[in-house]
Amino acid sequence: MIAKLRGNVDSFGDGFLILDVNGVGYRLFCSGRTLSKMPHAGGEATLLTEMQVREDSIKLFGFADEAEKSWFALLTTVQGVGAKVALAILSALSPENLSLAIASGDSKSMSRANGVGPKLAVRIVTELKGKIGSLSSITDSDMAIGETTGKLTSNSAADDVISALINMGYARMDAVSAVSKAMKTAGADAGFADLIREALKGFAK
Repeated sequence: MIAKLRGNVDSFGDGFLILDVNGVGYRLFCSGRTLSKMPHAGGEATLLTEMQVREDSIKLFGFADEAEKSWFALLTTVQGVGAKVALAILSALSPENLSLAIASGDSKSMSRANGVGPKLAVRIVTELKGKIGSLSSITDSDMAIGETTGKLTSNSAADDVISALINMGYARMDAVSAVSKAMKTAGADAGFADLIREALKGFAK
């Protein structure tokens, strides 16, 4: 199995690039996020890879980092999420935002990806909520988000602030992130007034 490739970018296509490795051109299907990190044609690039073998095809998928590769593997365990949909999700949400969206139950953010309808978005969030801690590539900042999000469920003031921010028009994922940061500043036991003040300060920056 091919785990990593290093070579020169030959060309780009719709959702893929051709990587020239010692004269052999490999077609790697990638997310928009990974493609945006690649150099122009002729530049050297290194990508982590995942190979999928089917009866009628063999495809290679390329990733800019281990976090994205791990998320690809996890997303494709959900029924209805194939490689194409997984790449669409990774194009719409970074691994950090994916962690936050799933931890906060924000299926609406998941629906930003092409090919992900409301029902599939809910299924992804529901099935993966208990699995995101198993990702060895989750960063320390992601873990901090997860830990703080867990505390929100036991803090009624935080829940009220999240609801208030959503009513103001903020996305649930953004509201949870803002309150998580507010709790770090004001304290985990802070009341409604302190939390919403700190959260709004964060949005104002």
